[in-house]
Amino acid sequence: MAKIKTVYACTVCGAQSSKWLGRCPSCGAWNTMEETLSEPAAEKAAPAKAIRQRPGTGSPAVLLRDIPEDATVRTKTGISELDRVLGGGIVEGGLMLLGGDPGIGKSTLLIQVCSHLSQAGLRVLYVSGEESARQIKLRAARLGIEGKNLYILAENAMDQVEIRMREVQPQVMIIDSIQTMYRAEMVSAPGSVSQIRECTSLLMRLAKESGTAIFLVGHVTKEGAIAGPRMLEHMVDVVLYFEGDQQQHYRLLRAVKNRYGSVNELGVFQMTDKGMEVVPNPSEQLLSHRAKGVSGSVVFCGLEGSRPILCDVQALCAQTYYGTPRRTVNGAEPGRIALLLAVLEKRAGQKTFNQDVYINVAGGLELSEPAADLALCVAIASSLKDQAVGNDVAVVGEVGLAGEVRAISQCERRIAECQRLGLNTVILPRENLRRVKAPEGMKLLGVDTVMQALSVIF
Repeated sequence: MAKIKTVYACTVCGAQSSKWLGRCPSCGAWNTMEETLSEPAAEKAAPAKAIRQRPGTGSPAVLLRDIPEDATVRTKTGISELDRVLGGGIVEGGLMLLGGDPGIGKSTLLIQVCSHLSQAGLRVLYVSGEESARQIKLRAARLGIEGKNLYILAENAMDQVEIRMREVQPQVMIIDSIQTMYRAEMVSAPGSVSQIRECTSLLMRLAKESGTAIFLVGHVTKEGAIAGPRMLEHMVDVVLYFEGDQQQHYRLLRAVKNRYGSVNELGVFQMTDKGMEVVPNPSEQLLSHRAKGVSGSVVFCGLEGSRPILCDVQALCAQTYYGTPRRTVNGAEPGRIALLLAVLEKRAGQKTFNQDVYINVAGGLELSEPAADLALCVAIASSLKDQAVGNDVAVVGEVGLAGEVRAISQCERRIAECQRLGLNTVILPRENLRRVKAPEGMKLLGVDTVMQALSVIF
């Protein structure tokens, strides 16, 4: 019998090495070599059996103008926020990957999707490699789910999954999770690079051949990336990330790849005892617990895809007793905060060299767009001066190294969202003020520099 050896495979590119290396020699990634089982050496009397590969479709090449322009039919999931992130619904034959931290609510969301789809008359197959059928039944009973067309399969062998899929012929199938699936022809353990790659390849062929839309649940590493080879994200059509803190109620669903729609959309959910509930008005929810009349709190209107969202940007400055002041940031980029602190000290006369600065974006949002610069500067200055910003004031604008306030995009949508929630004053770049018309009952104040913005507010 051939001796089974272990090798070290890169989780990013799949390159193999006989010994552990700190840096992958193929792609150059650090700390990505993981131990896995190698294929056994072929015996002289009986050569090793190769993995079965399906033949190609044999379809001829056609001209682009001859391809029919049939509009792709999308199936609504019954959850509006998920439909928004997917670009309008589930596409026939699509392969979608959903990743997130353990306990964040991935399985809960997908079992609710299965319930809505089965009630709409679609056949749904839920394949679980982590739970038994009875465990899934208990979770479904807790969530009040009774799907008449919902089939449950507790299996992690891909050959058996393929057989049951051809028997049931579902329109939608869930694989929970891809790291537990394996192919019997391969000797490596489930969750290894080779197993994940081959199982995903098989599921991709099944989705395209049968037209079944398939959701894959993916575990994430401690860095927050989906576990397995990086090519896994290249093989699928849609990559979704479920974000949020388990100690908080809100969950954010983002698309980092979408062949059928925009990758900038954001879905907001709330975890309850009845499962995931849609948050139809995130701005109102995020501002509902905002402290009134307290320094260091500023309302900022950001854009997540096509949706404007108001959030509470908070800053706290306290005199330091250490040689090096602390800079603690939650919800923004620390490097950007260091840049803004330097601009405030050099261009606006706000001394922060002896201050510990703490930044927080309430609700778990991540501010990545530069339009939040001016709001962060105003929040820091408000805490330094210990003067509160008005409760009906919103601040938007990008700040440069010279202290200038630069124009931002889609200013009309931001202003409309502020007006809808009762904010009647908006501090914005003067360049944007020349292009927009103030709605009735609202006051728009244009500024050119950070110093001018602080003088207008305080």
